[in-house]
Amino acid sequence: MSDSDQRLEAAILDLLARRAPTATICPSDAAREVGDADGWRELMEPARRAAARLVARGEVEITQGGQVVDLATAKGPIRIRRR
Repeated sequence: MSDSDQRLEAAILDLLARRAPTATICPSDAAREVGDADGWRELMEPARRAAARLVARGEVEITQGGQVVDLATAKGPIRIRRR
């Protein structure tokens, strides 16, 4: 796992830790935290993959419209929340 991947996972967990227990974040929040003002968009897919690894470890859930979804089949915007 690359340094960027580790930083994205840490950013997701840190952002969620700073919010209410039921709050969610967008993968773009983590991408912005890790990337710079011009390059965060290229981190969007890596941020989704980081979220997927955290799901596999049982640390977070992926939601759409407030419902837990499988990231592999989710289409469109997703949210990440603590488990």
